[in-house]
Amino acid sequence: MAKTSTTTQGLRAAIERSGYYPALVAEAVEAAVGGEPIRSYLVHQETTFDQNEVRRHVTVLVLTGNRFIVSHTDEQAADSTSPTPYATTSTESVKLGRISSVVVSRVVANPEQYAPGTLPREVVLTIGWGAVSRIDLEPAACGDPNCEADHGYTGNSTADDLSLRVSEAGDGPETVRQALVFAQSLSEATADVAR
Repeated sequence: MAKTSTTTQGLRAAIERSGYYPALVAEAVEAAVGGEPIRSYLVHQETTFDQNEVRRHVTVLVLTGNRFIVSHTDEQAADSTSPTPYATTSTESVKLGRISSVVVSRVVANPEQYAPGTLPREVVLTIGWGAVSRIDLEPAACGDPNCEADHGYTGNSTADDLSLRVSEAGDGPETVRQALVFAQSLSEATADVAR
């Protein structure tokens, strides 16, 4: 990451602020971004509970002029394959032209009193580029309750590449604001590519 860009410096500061293995995460993101200028970013650190363990992970989303980059880092406890705790970091680089959908779901309290510009209490950002799809199937049926014929299956296919939830209560208003800014930047960038 070029140290001269204000956006790049903001990304580095956000990674460090997350407190989640910042040197490891920054190096992975830096390698994926290469020399491209950063247009927008989002850093989301999340803590989850897995039976008796607390697990943390961080997702970093970066938008450049040509690509959408996803970096995800998970920590793992010592297990049969490793006598010490370890972390796994992965990055994926997607050409903007491959992004097929950017869905932003906003949860707003007291919608009858909503004023434009008010921050939602929760944002779910779902991005699809065709790498992962979820298929939900169920047996098909006809309207006859006595019919015993096999009508096959019916279902839905849903793009499920990335879904990220941020909330004001859990992540703070600045992260919610940054999620909306990133989503708008990504939507605009994919619209520019489609023209």
